[in-house]
Amino acid sequence: MLLREATPTDAGAIARLHTDSWRRTYRGAFSDEYLDGDIDSERLAVWAERLTSPPDSQFTLLATKGDQLLGFACSFGAEDPTWGTLVDNLHVAPEGSGKGLGRRLLADSALWAEQHHPGGFYLWVLDQNAHARRFYEHVGAQNEGPEQIATPDGGEVTQLRYVWPTIDPLRTFASESG
Repeated sequence: MLLREATPTDAGAIARLHTDSWRRTYRGAFSDEYLDGDIDSERLAVWAERLTSPPDSQFTLLATKGDQLLGFACSFGAEDPTWGTLVDNLHVAPEGSGKGLGRRLLADSALWAEQHHPGGFYLWVLDQNAHARRFYEHVGAQNEGPEQIATPDGGEVTQLRYVWPTIDPLRTFASESG
């Protein structure tokens, strides 16, 4: 397995994994009509833009095996003056699940944030996503509370801010330590 930064040519693979992850995870939070619709094109447009014209504060890390994308993380450095760097996306393909890829992607993203944008590390997770919440708590994040947000399909859900007071619990999972 190889960890590497994303390039514009990765937009299609990232969009496919992102779409698949939403369809597997967000049933009940987003409408079936939305999830079964053309979110492939929507996600491709997002990722093509993000990877073609990324801001300096963006870091998109991929986990690949050969030409297969197993997972990715996308962070935005110093996104919030209080909370610091935002992990905007962390998705692992089913065939990569349970192998430590999520921990490694998160840990390497945290190290990047510490080096380039020190001052905090956080993410948002949907309240209903109990699996992800347990994972983040297991790797040292603390739930700092809820916020209601609009979903892309016009609904509303509760998301929770998870914060790492320190990235020390993530260091042992970084690729440079393994």
